[in-house]
Amino acid sequence: MAAVRPIRPEFPEPIGLHHQAMDNLRFIRNTMESAGQFTAVPGRGGVLMGATGLFAAFAAHLSRTPRAWLAIWMAEALLALAIGLWFSWRKAVQNSTPLLSRPFRRFVLGVAPPVFAGGVLTFALYRMDLAHLLPAIWLLLYGAGITSGGAASVRVVPVMGMSFLALGSIATLVPAGFADLLLAVGFGGFHIIFGWMIARRYGG
Repeated sequence: MAAVRPIRPEFPEPIGLHHQAMDNLRFIRNTMESAGQFTAVPGRGGVLMGATGLFAAFAAHLSRTPRAWLAIWMAEALLALAIGLWFSWRKAVQNSTPLLSRPFRRFVLGVAPPVFAGGVLTFALYRMDLAHLLPAIWLLLYGAGITSGGAASVRVVPVMGMSFLALGSIATLVPAGFADLLLAVGFGGFHIIFGWMIARRYGG
């Protein structure tokens, strides 16, 4: 004979308060991370990048061929990239914040496309013997990337990007003999000034 079951709705097991609290904390953390700023922009690293930029400008000015001039600036670009990544990682570790956060990804997505375009144009223009156009293009595209990526960072970063845009605009109007001077002002002086400002206000 079959057992008689009481007629009543079956309710799922109630969710514990602990699990609810953990879900809420996870949601709050993800929301804050999405809306936050990329604060691991290197200050001292920026100053060091500026120092190497000044040295590269001086060395490039003394170079004897366009190929040597370009090689110096390409080496400086790789060195500056390594310095920036190292000091960003170090600052993120010191602040106990994940480097690969959503603000960092937004920063990279803003900076990377103009930098990539600059690399392609560098190769193309050098092959066409138009290397004299490179300083203006470098300053403009770097400024565009920093301004775009800086929207996900602290306020001083997009200001630095707009400064590069202004300097790049000037570079389109002056004779080619001023190229290394303008590059020294931008990749040297601007990095030192804004790196010092970032280190003073935001650490690192």
